Amino acid sequence: MSKLLKSLFTAGLLAANFHTYASLPSSVNNQPLPSLAPMLHHVMPAIVNINTQVQINDNADAFSQPPADRGNPNAHKDGQQFENIGSGVIVDAKNGYILTNAHLTDQAKIITVTLNDGRRFHAKLIGQDVASDIAVLQIHANNLTAIKHADSNKMQVGDFVVAIGSPYGLNQTVTSGVVSALQRNNLGIEGYEDFIQTDASINPGNSGGALVNLKGQLVGINTAILAPSGGNIGIGFAIPSDMAYSIMKQIIKYGSVGRGIAGIMMQTLTPELADALGEPQAKGALISQVAANSPAAKAHLQVGDVIKKIDDSSITTAGQVKNTIGLLRAGSKVKLEILRHGKIVTTTLVTADPQKYDEQNRAADPFLYGLVMKDFHAQVPHFGLVEGVQILQLSDTTPAWQAGLRTGDVITSVNQQTIKNMQQLEKIAQNSKNDLLLNIYRSGGGAAFFVIKP
Repeated sequence: MSKLLKSLFTAGLLAANFHTYASLPSSVNNQPLPSLAPMLHHVMPAIVNINTQVQINDNADAFSQPPADRGNPNAHKDGQQFENIGSGVIVDAKNGYILTNAHLTDQAKIITVTLNDGRRFHAKLIGQDVASDIAVLQIHANNLTAIKHADSNKMQVGDFVVAIGSPYGLNQTVTSGVVSALQRNNLGIEGYEDFIQTDASINPGNSGGALVNLKGQLVGINTAILAPSGGNIGIGFAIPSDMAYSIMKQIIKYGSVGRGIAGIMMQTLTPELADALGEPQAKGALISQVAANSPAAKAHLQVGDVIKKIDDSSITTAGQVKNTIGLLRAGSKVKLEILRHGKIVTTTLVTADPQKYDEQNRAADPFLYGLVMKDFHAQVPHFGLVEGVQILQLSDTTPAWQAGLRTGDVITSVNQQTIKNMQQLEKIAQNSKNDLLLNIYRSGGGAAFFVIKP
């Protein structure tokens, strides 16, 4: 076929296709075809691109690095500078406040915000909360557009959502999908998790961007993806807007999130546990441990209680309790509705400042502070009977760790007095005024003396 014939043939195909597309209806029953364009026209100016210049400092916490580089020894060396690219959402046009992810801003030296209209500004970091991965920036600019906030608690699985951000630096990229799941937690992504899961395509660079409903209202801040192969597989996570706004308000007012603690350990009440408790229809968070002298103990909570409500919010999982308490500042009061032995009981809990609580516990128990222990009685091969108290857990900030004790050690004597249980250990420790001399058995057949100083 000659070049002329080929050209005429190609032109004929294009003309035919153009005629086909031109003949498609632009409306049905005098109604325009569905489109996200009108909504996006109002929303897009509120979505910004964020570029941060970060320097990894010596002895920096590995978890302050970008998630993709955590655990990668070749990712960045101490003192090396690198660039983070992400997204943000203007939430207050008057004051220039922008919501984004803390993993973009952590250790950032320079933060540059690029608006939808191309203007660029150096941003000020008002504050960040690494535990929830929320940060608040501020720029000083005229003619900003802020996004409206929706009640994320009203989201339902199946609702249509749109993700907007800068994946791989491609500014103002829009993807759509549905809410795949709600209240996703225990994923190990952040310290406080209550994620909206969506199949709207989210990729590196979308972090800090907006997840909006079809009204153009903010329902979440995109923060993470599940990507075994490194790319999007349709499993993305967003921080609910209600949670993000609550954290933002504290950051703006106080500069940080001053979380209080309750002093309880919990697990989600399963049908099997509910049957065992004699409450087959019950749902909530089952209290598995109450710390001594904690706010929970002062509120008279007990092991086996089931938390059903916090203030006016119904509780169905342990993660809800953790997140609800985690959003409250120290000294906040909450009303708890609990199920105890088949009866509903109400009580008031006042959260405590973690540092003051630790100082109080350290003062009350200067030697054994921070240790998790249990009675130990076992026949050890090549050693014989070992009785005492075994250390199950301790951190490197405890006096016991600094003295040389480690997880798994069995304390067999205190101040040269043989002990067989925790009651004897605690009695001797409480009566000691100076150093505490411990003799321990260590797995592998070792034994040694250690001195704990208060």
